[in-house]
Order: sequence, then C-alpha cells, then structure tokens
Amino acid sequence: MSTTQQLGRSHVPEQPAREARNAHIGGQVIHALGRPEDLVSVQVRGLWGDYYRVNVFVGGGATSARVANSYFLTVDAVGTILAASPTIIRQYGSGAR
Repeated sequence: MSTTQQLGRSHVPEQPAREARNAHIGGQVIHALGRPEDLVSVQVRGLWGDYYRVNVFVGGGATSARVANSYFLTVDAVGTILAASPTIIRQYGSGAR
C-alpha cells in the first residue's frame, strides 16, 4: 500500500471527531452570544493546535450573508472554550432554537 493511501485512510476516523468538535465549539458561541434571528451559519475553522476562528454569518441567505461576529478562541482537549478574543457578549435573544 502506498504512503498516500495509508495517509488517506488514517485521516478518515478523524473527520467525524473534528466535525463533532467544531459543532460543539459553534454551539457554545451561539449559546453565549444568543441566536441572531437571521442566522445563516456558524463557521468554525481550526487554526493551529487548540486555536480556532469562529465566524457567525447572518443575512437573507448564502448569497447575501455577512459576518456579524468573529472570534479567535482557545479551547481545551474536548472543545470547551477557555478564552475568546474579543470576549463573547450576549447580543441576541435566545441561545437556542
């Protein structure tokens, strides 16, 4: 088996774990921030190690979405937010829907 095939296979189990961690991180941001009425999506991007960038998109849809809130986060091993820059402050009504 080639190295490329081995690498491809070794990363397959990580994908669901990464998606679950990203969903956990995004959920915490929305819980703390509140849920915007016109929420389009929450984008969670791993930067390096336990550092993440989270963008909260709002608007009428994918073609008219804009970034309403953006944070740099430090998280622990399970994805719990330890620090946020800027600090996440509740700006919208409810944290869940």
